[in-house]
Amino acid sequence: MTRPRTVVIVGGGISGLATAFSLLERASTAGLSLRCTILEADSSWGGKIVTHRIGDIVTEAGPDSFLSQKPAGLELCTKLGIADQLINTNETVKKACVLSKGRMCDLPEGLLSFTPRQLKPFLSSGLLTWTGLARMGLEIAVPPGPSREDESLAGFLRRRFGSQAYERVLEPLMAGIYAGDAEQMSLRATFPRFFELEQQHGSVVRGMLEAKKTASTVLSGPRRRTMFVSLKNGLGDLVTALTQRLREQGVELQLGKRVDALRVRSHELGRWMYDLILQDGSALSAESVVLTTPAYVSADLLRPLTPIAGGVLDLIPYTSTATIAMTFPRAMVRGVEGFGFIIPRVEQRDLIAATWTSLKWPHRAPADQLLVRGYVGGVGREEILQLDDAALTAKVQTELAALCGISVEPTYTEVNRWWKAMPQYTLGHLDRLAQLDAAMSRYPGLVLTGAGYRGVGIPDCIRDGATAAERVVQDLSGGTGSGRRSV
Repeated sequence: MTRPRTVVIVGGGISGLATAFSLLERASTAGLSLRCTILEADSSWGGKIVTHRIGDIVTEAGPDSFLSQKPAGLELCTKLGIADQLINTNETVKKACVLSKGRMCDLPEGLLSFTPRQLKPFLSSGLLTWTGLARMGLEIAVPPGPSREDESLAGFLRRRFGSQAYERVLEPLMAGIYAGDAEQMSLRATFPRFFELEQQHGSVVRGMLEAKKTASTVLSGPRRRTMFVSLKNGLGDLVTALTQRLREQGVELQLGKRVDALRVRSHELGRWMYDLILQDGSALSAESVVLTTPAYVSADLLRPLTPIAGGVLDLIPYTSTATIAMTFPRAMVRGVEGFGFIIPRVEQRDLIAATWTSLKWPHRAPADQLLVRGYVGGVGREEILQLDDAALTAKVQTELAALCGISVEPTYTEVNRWWKAMPQYTLGHLDRLAQLDAAMSRYPGLVLTGAGYRGVGIPDCIRDGATAAERVVQDLSGGTGSGRRSV
C-alpha cells in the first residue's frame, strides 16, 4: 500500500479550510493518498467569518456576504450541500446612499457596474455638479493609459472619470472594500478588471456595456442571484459545513495550536521535510506545508529559510477596522430605507459606512427591530479604534443621530475589532508577489495562500486556496506544473 503523503495547513480561516477541501478533491483525482492536518492558533474556526446569534438577532462580526459574480463561493456552497440556504439581498429596497456635502444622496441603480439603468435619477441625485457629470460622461473618450506601469486606484479613477466623481462616489465605493487609501492602492492588484477593460475596449464604460450583454443572459435564468449573497442563518454556516465535511473525510483539525517556527531538512533527493515547532513545545513534520496566515505572520516563519521572502512579506501592510452592530426599536426610527450608506473621505466623518442589515437581508432581526452595522477604522483612520467599546459605540450613535436622525437608544450593541486584519495591495504589489515566488522556488511543497495576496473576498480566498491545493498535489506527485509556485 502506498504511504500517505503528509500535509499541514497553518491557519483555519476560510483560506485554510477551503484549501484543505480542494486538496482532498484534487488528491483523489490524482490517486494520491494524503494525511492532512489543519492548525489554528485561535479557539474557533473561520477566521474573520464569525456569526453571532442572540435570540432572533443574527449579526456578522466580519464579512456579511460574498460576491455572486465570482463563482468560487457559490460552487463551494453547492459542493457542501448548502446551496439551498443561499439568500439574495432584499430586492424590494435596493437603493443605497452616499453622504455628499453633509446630506444623503441616492446612489443611482447600476452605478457599481458604471452603467446606470436610468439617467434621470443620476442627474437629479445632486451627487455631482453638471461639470462633474459631463466629465464623468466623457470617460468613453479618454484614451487608455500606459499598459506597463502600475497605477494607483485613485489615479486611474480620476484620469478616467474626473476628480469630482472620484471623490464623491467612486472612492468610497472602491477603496472602502479594502478599508484602504486609494492613493496608495494598486489598480492591477485590487481591480484588475478595470485595467483589462480599458486596455481591451479603450473605455471602462464601453467594456462594462459589452460585458452586460453576456451577463444579462446568465442573470435571467431560474437561479438568478443578486450581486451579493449570504446564507440564511449567517456565513458561519459555511464554516460549520466545511469543518464537518473535512472531519468526515479524515482531516485532523486542531484548535489552539500556534506555530512558532518552521524548519526544513533534507528528506530525499530533491525533496524537503518541513518541521513545525508549536508554541506548546511539540513539533509536527510534513512533506508539504501551506501557510494561510497573514503575511506578517508568514514573514516571521519564513525569514530563517529565506530572508528575501520574509522581507517581501513585510512589505504587505495591514490595517485595522471595527464593526459596531446595534438594534433599535423599528417604530422609533423614521425615514430609514434601502441598504445603507457610504461616506467619502472628503466628508471627514468618524463613520465610514453603515448597513441597514435587517432591511438588506431577511432573517436578521425581529420585525419590530432595526439592525444596523457601522464601520470604522481603515488606513489613516485607525486612531478611533483606541477608544473603549462604550466610547466607540457612542461615536457611532452620534454619527447616526446627526446623519440619519436616529436619536433613540439602542436595545442591543456589539463591537467587533479586527486588528491588522485587512491587507493592503499597495503600488507594486504584483511585482512583490513575483519576487516572493522566485524567493520560495527552492522549497517545493511550501506554499502561501490567503487574503494577503490575490484577493480579500471570500470567493477570492476559496479560489486561491484551490490553486494552492493544485500546487501541493503537483509537488507531492513529482510534477512541475505550469502555474505559479508559491503564492
